[in-house]
Amino acid sequence: MIAAVLKSTGMIQDLESNLLIEDVPVPELSGDEILVKVNSASLNHRDIWIAQGMYSKIKLPVILGSDCSGTVESVTDDIHEFKPGDDVIINPGLDWGNNQDFQSRDFSILGMPDNGTFAEFVKIRRTNVFRKPAHLTFEQAASVPLAGVTAFRALFRKLKITDKDKLLITGTGGGVSSFALMFALKAGAEVYVTSGDDRKIDKALSLGVKAGVNYNDPSWHEKIKSLSGNSLNTVFDSSGGDTYSKCMEIINPGGRIVSIGAGLGSVKEFSIHKLYWKQLKVYGSAMGSDKDFSDMLDFINVNLIVPEVNMLVNLNEIQKGFQLMHETSRFGKIVVKVN
Repeated sequence: MIAAVLKSTGMIQDLESNLLIEDVPVPELSGDEILVKVNSASLNHRDIWIAQGMYSKIKLPVILGSDCSGTVESVTDDIHEFKPGDDVIINPGLDWGNNQDFQSRDFSILGMPDNGTFAEFVKIRRTNVFRKPAHLTFEQAASVPLAGVTAFRALFRKLKITDKDKLLITGTGGGVSSFALMFALKAGAEVYVTSGDDRKIDKALSLGVKAGVNYNDPSWHEKIKSLSGNSLNTVFDSSGGDTYSKCMEIINPGGRIVSIGAGLGSVKEFSIHKLYWKQLKVYGSAMGSDKDFSDMLDFINVNLIVPEVNMLVNLNEIQKGFQLMHETSRFGKIVVKVN
């Protein structure tokens, strides 16, 4: 089979020599595993970080990729829920464990260290295979898993978002934040966004967001607070840094903040005074459990949610997809067409 194999790490400009399209053996099944013929896969920032060597416990060579949709190619004798030809998507979270509150020490994500989805075939345990939402194309479905479950858990397990909430999503446009936007709107929340690109704000407004502000404006936080009628009570943040500090300033007493990343680094000015005096609730969230993934798919199916696909690239030009991940104008996911 053909696969994109990461041989060594380095600068993104070196991908042509580090990330190679090669012919590798088709995975052999055992136990309760399923072989999926990959139709489409999607890129995540995690793939970029691994390619650059900015990830822990990197083992090379490896086939990158966490997300995919496709059809069942073959199953072992232990599998009865699926048969060859079934349309499926994969939950890339492996070994979450029994506690819904946090992942186990054995938790890992498909694509490192286990071979991932940037290949014609991928093997995966039965518990990680789910029916593809019928209303989605393979390309749309491939964009769901990692970003979708991360957004879903943060919004519904942590923030417990409802139609009574006014939510700020910082840094709209990426994979996770675009899912957070769609999920929150379907839940009935009033949504506000920030971005460094006015085109992303316009796109968010077209999807139903109430208002947005460019975070390059030094007073963005004051403008968001004013636009919301001084009533923001929830924040979905992937930025960290000074952005997180400003979110603590503008959120109302009793508010809830969930952090799913730290693109701007650590929070240098975390106000303990605001934390206790405003009686805030702050949460951390990453990926999601098997139940989170199943519940997310139910939510997508019931609400007929269609993910934002920004661009398609073929597997043999996957390096181009990595380069495009750095473009600030991108809204939604970059999908790799495999078969």
